[in-house]
Amino acid sequence: MADSSISTPTAPSRPGQTGVAEPRLRLTGISKAFGAVQALSNVDFEVYAGEVVGLVGDNGAGKSTLVKIISGVEQADSGEIFLEGTPVKITGPSVATRLGIETVYQDLALCDNLDVVANLFLGHEELDIWPVLSEVSMEREALRVLSVLDVKIPSVRVPVSLLSGGQRQSIAVAKTILRQARVVLLDEPTAALGVAQTRQVLNLIKRLREQGLAVVVISHNLADVFEVVDRVIVLRLGRRVATFDVKTATPERVVAAITGAEFGAEVDANGSNGGGSQL
Repeated sequence: MADSSISTPTAPSRPGQTGVAEPRLRLTGISKAFGAVQALSNVDFEVYAGEVVGLVGDNGAGKSTLVKIISGVEQADSGEIFLEGTPVKITGPSVATRLGIETVYQDLALCDNLDVVANLFLGHEELDIWPVLSEVSMEREALRVLSVLDVKIPSVRVPVSLLSGGQRQSIAVAKTILRQARVVLLDEPTAALGVAQTRQVLNLIKRLREQGLAVVVISHNLADVFEVVDRVIVLRLGRRVATFDVKTATPERVVAAITGAEFGAEVDANGSNGGGSQL
């Protein structure tokens, strides 16, 4: 299905912003096959600075493959990737990190036996004089970042194993800020969390948007998606089939697009139909 209705989307409304802006991250014509299985077919994707986009779809829709291509774990068979309008080649996770693209996976990649400071700076430790770590400097910077994100924890010296699920998710996200991320991908950030912990993570996502980051949330929980995102992009069977503005969309319409219960033209960024039947 052609993506003509969203080929030049309007940037999300932000204070002081008008007209069409260049997305922080833009993918065009992304295709990827694994043997005989076509995981993605000519997919376009965009996210703007100061915007949260929800990437949704059923199992096998292509969400994980698209995220892996953005994060450098996989390379597309065809298509282009642009970062703030500049074409880039993301050939591996380290390249994505250098470009300012950070991914927080469900397993969080935290070391339970280390404290918060050690986890935040793992692999990027600051040194006084080799091989002495700059513990004071790292602790000061850790406290600053956690304060910016309004993350509440007992101490930055407590082992991560003693933190709640929501606090652990917050630490994983705070690592992306320390690495000066410009784009943050969150894979099922509220999965297996309780009500209070989920609230903590959703508030954290809102603060990332306030910091001007481009945020992508991959989730099956539409209630959480509708609370924090600005737009919802739907993948089905490896294709982008709909785009919704959450201010005008409903969960029922998104579910219809996910399941293919209704067919027709794609929905543009304002939630209006580009032609054909309404999703």
